[in-house]
Amino acid sequence: MKKFFVINGPNLNMLGTREIEIYGKMGLSEIEEYTKKTIASHDKTIEQTWFQSNSEEEIINKIHELTKENIEALIINPAAFSHTSVAILDALSILSCPIIEVHLSNTNRREEFRQRKITAKSSTAVIEGMGYKVYALAILSQILK
Repeated sequence: MKKFFVINGPNLNMLGTREIEIYGKMGLSEIEEYTKKTIASHDKTIEQTWFQSNSEEEIINKIHELTKENIEALIINPAAFSHTSVAILDALSILSCPIIEVHLSNTNRREEFRQRKITAKSSTAVIEGMGYKVYALAILSQILK
């Protein structure tokens, strides 16, 4: 099995109910289900583990745990932490696997403070602005090498 880990940051547990015009109508569990089905249609040997937290500490601890795992890649949507968290950046720098940062919206078309992504400095790639599809695209980018 090829293992992928997906980390979601603050407020993503509220998808489908907050700022629908920006983030869409799908909740995080629906996005997870879509992503798992989409990836399974391409490769049935892919295992995805999803995690969401509103806590910077919990996200950092989860990244630290991943240093002991054998994963193909980390897909991370740090959400608002992408603009503020040097601590998550430092934790991501410890990982040796590819890191794909994703954002549902195109942060380059949003407020100026959202255009700077601190955590992206540790990322292999950033995929954004394609709504709920970004997670599947991130995983596909790693299996279609």
